[in-house]
Parts: sequence; C-alpha cells; structure tokens
Amino acid sequence: MNDSNENKDLLDALNSVSEVNIGDVVSGEVLAIDDDKQLIVGIEGTGVEGVVPQRELSANQSVDDFKPGDTLDLVVTSKIGNDKEGGSYLLSSRRLEARKVWTELAQKAENEETIKAPVTQVVKGGLVVDAGVRGFIPASMISDRFVEDLNQFKGQDLELKIVEIDPASNRLILSHKAIVQKEKAENRAKLMDTIKEGDVMEGTVARLTNFGAFVDLGGVDGLVHVSEISYERVAKPSDVLKVGEKVTVKVLAVDFDRDRISLSIKQTLPQPWDGIEDKAPEGSILEGTVKRLADFGAFVEVFSGVEGLVHISQISYEHVDTPADKLSVGDKVQVKVLSVDPERRRLALSIKALLPEPENNNKPAAKKHSSAHVADNSTQNAPEEETGFTLGDIIGKDLSSSDQD
Repeated sequence: MNDSNENKDLLDALNSVSEVNIGDVVSGEVLAIDDDKQLIVGIEGTGVEGVVPQRELSANQSVDDFKPGDTLDLVVTSKIGNDKEGGSYLLSSRRLEARKVWTELAQKAENEETIKAPVTQVVKGGLVVDAGVRGFIPASMISDRFVEDLNQFKGQDLELKIVEIDPASNRLILSHKAIVQKEKAENRAKLMDTIKEGDVMEGTVARLTNFGAFVDLGGVDGLVHVSEISYERVAKPSDVLKVGEKVTVKVLAVDFDRDRISLSIKQTLPQPWDGIEDKAPEGSILEGTVKRLADFGAFVEVFSGVEGLVHISQISYEHVDTPADKLSVGDKVQVKVLSVDPERRRLALSIKALLPEPENNNKPAAKKHSSAHVADNSTQNAPEEETGFTLGDIIGKDLSSSDQD
C-alpha cells in the first residue's frame, strides 16, 4: 500500500512538471549566486534550473540585491548548453519588463494617447528617448520648423505621439512635431479671438527673410516688416535680429480672414526725435556718420535714427559741384547744428562752420549770410523723406549763386 502511494505521488509530481518554452513567463526562486555573479534560479513547477546574468536584470536591480529563497518573475529567452553558466535556460527580468512596456505602449497607441520621455541621446538624423524601451524621433518630427542644433533637446522631457510601434523588431517611432502643431493650433484659435490692433506683446523671432522677421506670439506668427524693425536703416533683418531672440512688438493690423498679423518692433522703442532740442540744441557740435548723398547735400546721422542735412553750401568754403567730391557714405564728420525743428523732424547741419575760414585778400568781400538765414533756407524746401527732407536743394543752389554775386 505504501509503495502504491509513493508511486502515485511520484506520478502526480511528474504530471505537475510543466514544459519550459522560449518566451514563457515564469517564476524563479533564487537558489544561489555563482562565482560569475549570476543568479541560479529554480523555475517553479518545472524541476529545471535557469541562470540570470547581471545584464538580464532590470536597470534598478543588482545581483547583490538577492539572496537564496527570493523569488522574481522572469521570461525564458533561450535554451543554453548542458550545465553552461550553471543552468539549462537563460532567463531575464529586463526583457520581461520591456515586454510589459511594449504592451502598455501598444495600448496607448491604439487609444491615441501621448507619452512623455526624456531625450537621452542625439544621433545622426534625430533623437533617442527612453520610453521604458528605446524610442526614436526623426529630425523631421522634432518640430514644425527646421532645428539646426538638436543638442538643445538633450535631457529634456518631451511629450510625444506614437507614430509607429513594432515590438517584434523593437521599433518605436515617435513625433514631437505633432504635439507642437496641436498646441499651436489651439493657441492660435485663442489668440485670434483676443488680439487687437495696438496690443503690445512679447514674442520670439521664429524666422528671418530678406523682407522681414516672423515673430511667434505663442501659437501664431506675425510679420515685422524690415521697415518696422528699427528707426535706423536695416539692410537685412539678420543684421540686427537672430532666431530665438525674445522681442517686444506692437500689433499694427490683424487680418482675421487670412490669419495674418502685422507687427512693429520699432514702435515699442523710444522715438529717436524725442527731446531732440535738448540733445542737439542750435549751436551744438556733434559727431555723425554720412548715411546718404544727394545732389543738394549729405544726410548725416547724429543719433540712432536721427539724420540731419548738411546742405551742399555748408560742406566747404570751396565751391562744391557735388557732395560726392568731398564726402563718402560712412565718413565720420564733425557737424555744427544750425537749426532744430522737432515738429518737422529736421536738423540743419554744417561742416563748413567748423572749418577755418580762408583768407580772401585778393577777392572782394562776399555778402555774408547769417547762420540762421543759411539754416532756414537750406532746409525749408528740402525733400520730404522719412527724415523730413525733400527736393529743396533749389534753395541751396540759389544760395550758392547769391554767394558769388
């Protein structure tokens, strides 16, 4: 009877032993830690042993964390040779953890949920992130704009959309661009509902072109035309602005139908002509730069955005056929202020007034004109450009003729 019971118990034990297959998730009891710092475990319900090397433990696990009798969940990854590495199966908790992550990611992808993951590496063609498993963001899916330096994203936690997932080949393709576009669309709708002409806002330079700068207002871009960047003349926006720079802008116009916003940077800056009568009082001597030459004289910038006219008659005591005979654009010159007209934004300047007057012993004395008279006639009919002058050189030519009478 005892033999019969023993045989029955042995048969039951044999029948209860499960076959071990690659890919099975099993429970393992730590039996020992060998000299190679590997866990030797007994696979529950199988009667066979397996080995777990340090490399197959999860990132937060170490062989030294375990002792005989501890249990852990593992996945069977391969069959190994007889008694090789102390067991017949290679087991892994790291791959089991990854399998769980893949399952969660696949579920999120199906539900169109986003994930957050830190950027761990910048590689050719994109960014590598740690989403529990390795994920990749192609460069074209990082932002809605071209990004020159990808290193700025290293270490950042990015919200990402799952574009492609294939656990079998460990392929996870992600997009941050989709998140950026969605956020901007939402912000654009809010902004267009509230923005109005005259608003002063903070923005970020997003793009530079030859004709202006596009400034991101937080969901929608506005254009600062090159003429609205500065009171000074700007040849190219890239000369004074750079992408990523924070700027203050004023809203000039909003076209709701076309989602277009016109902006100005210069209108948020102090007016160059404010207080000009104090900065450049009549009789004062200033240093300036020749900015432009015309037939009737030279425009000299004495303060940022403030140009005055040196009439051709005020360049030299010598006869001057054309200002280009004596001056070149870019020349630094000393000038004397002959008159100031803040309302019309006009400065009449003289280079001649600071030069030593030549001796004309052999010539009859010429009729002298007071500084005030010259100043008045040298600007009153000058061309009305943005500095306030237009074609008034005729007066200068008359002055020139009268000086020779």
